Amino acid sequence: MMLSLGCLLSVGANAEPTAGQAPLSVANLVNGVCATCHGPRGISVLPKYPRLAGQNANYLMVQLMAFRSRTRGDADAVGFMWGMAAQLDDPTIEALATYYSQQKPIAGRSGDTSLMARGNEIFNNGLESEGVPACSACHGTQGQGMADFPRLAGQHEQYLLKQLGAFQNNMRDVAVMHGVAAGLKSKDMQAVAAFLQAQP
Repeated sequence: MMLSLGCLLSVGANAEPTAGQAPLSVANLVNGVCATCHGPRGISVLPKYPRLAGQNANYLMVQLMAFRSRTRGDADAVGFMWGMAAQLDDPTIEALATYYSQQKPIAGRSGDTSLMARGNEIFNNGLESEGVPACSACHGTQGQGMADFPRLAGQHEQYLLKQLGAFQNNMRDVAVMHGVAAGLKSKDMQAVAAFLQAQP
């Protein structure tokens, strides 16, 4: 049986949220469960786990539903998020996605400037010789996300590289991203990830 947010959370149900905060029930969930990996307000400091602050709400809902239905098959989805999302109902998923989309994102640390410049070039112009289109066509010029495409700016380099690998080997079965990642060599992926991590 699917659990609602109210069933999942009971601590402090009568307290009032302060201005600008999510409703307490959502705040309890994100602070008591999600923050363990994704950090307060979705700003993860652990490079293994993605930053969720400022992420596109529609994208977050689609991913949470994919975790719940066990249709997203990368290793961390199977190991962590299948179980975490199994008991979430649709209103809870929508509330979580809305909450994280409204949090202010931050840029990650900058790395090697020449590597980042190479990443910028690939991200915004693609690699014609390898059949790789410009990432910015879907993700925006600084990776800020557009429409239903995810925000990549400020994301951990390690996480981005892990996901590109999952697209390459089809552990994440997304046809367009499999095609893009298949044309990227390891050094190209590292450059793109370094560029994106430093974007605000």
